Amino acid sequence: MSDATDGEVAADGDVATPASGGESDAEDSYGGILTAFPYAIRASDSRVFQTYAAVSALFAALIVLLFAFAVVTLLGGTASAPGGSFTFSRAFFIFLMFLVVAPLVAPVLLVAHRHRRTEPDVRYERALALSGYGFLVALYLSLVITTPAALREEPGGPFGAVAAFLYGLPRPAAAVPPVLAAVVMYLAYRWFR
Repeated sequence: MSDATDGEVAADGDVATPASGGESDAEDSYGGILTAFPYAIRASDSRVFQTYAAVSALFAALIVLLFAFAVVTLLGGTASAPGGSFTFSRAFFIFLMFLVVAPLVAPVLLVAHRHRRTEPDVRYERALALSGYGFLVALYLSLVITTPAALREEPGGPFGAVAAFLYGLPRPAAAVPPVLAAVVMYLAYRWFR
């Protein structure tokens, strides 16, 4: 029988000792959404995914900050008003923030979860990262579609025709690119998992 200081017995009967590379779960895993990002970057072998994790963390923080300012501005403008539709609009801002941030951070959370549970797969990581970049492009297209007429600029060159086409679309069409990008992300997740 081994001494208690030699290591802990794993479920399959192996003994994990500090000399054999047994690491604590706190160092080798993550504890929530904020710590999933550095964990996924460290654990991934895909450079595309590592860059996406860093970029998505930056954009997610920026989007949360912008929505927080929007909610504070809305609260300041409607503080003296009674409940009802103003209360709904405040909750709707938070719901919209979730709809934008969730697909943005989903690839990082999925890869971190996979690294915690099973063997890593570079193709899986790359596919999720590329679909995440596609979601960022889709968000940009939605912003172009919803740009007010007073702020629109007509770019020259090959992007002039694309910008004119996007400006000509009705505002409800702005929801189409992110929804399509989220569907592509889900399909990439299902295909490569």
